[in-house]
Amino acid sequence: MPGRTLVEKRIIMDAATLDATLDRMVAGLAPLVADGKACLVGIQTGGAHLARRLQERFGARGLPTPPLGVLDITLYRDDTFLGLQQPVVRHTDVPFEISGLDVILVDDVLYTGRTIRAALDALVDFGRPHLIRLAVLVDRGLREYPIQADVVGATISTVACETVQVELTEMGCATERVVIYERESR
Repeated sequence: MPGRTLVEKRIIMDAATLDATLDRMVAGLAPLVADGKACLVGIQTGGAHLARRLQERFGARGLPTPPLGVLDITLYRDDTFLGLQQPVVRHTDVPFEISGLDVILVDDVLYTGRTIRAALDALVDFGRPHLIRLAVLVDRGLREYPIQADVVGATISTVACETVQVELTEMGCATERVVIYERESR
């Protein structure tokens, strides 16, 4: 946004805490993948990276390794054409039939619920899942839609002038962490 800058306010997770949190999330999701009828679908971009990491951890624990899909929800958002900055459309790759599967939808930060609503709309274009469960690394509250995650890595309280960013090496970040930034006017 012109005239606004982000200032680091607080580190929520460092690399070790992020790693431990993903392990706890795998434990919470294990009952869903145990029967081999689940798939992971990560929302671009942070959710896609986290879904890939969860998939690897299932296999490392001897659990069935669910197939992995990546979902771009840009064109399903209700704010895409409201005069905001030009949307960046990324790729969607769901290379399997989701009808009848237990879909674990993965995102990095749950905030207003608008992203998840858009993801649900996008998912049904691929078929009719048996069920959909939501796993998020961070739930920051301040919901606008009645959407809640089934598995949450961390729940934090924020205010509207803050933003929560998950910084991962896959995104080109030097260190892995979850940070609260505050938007300040210049």
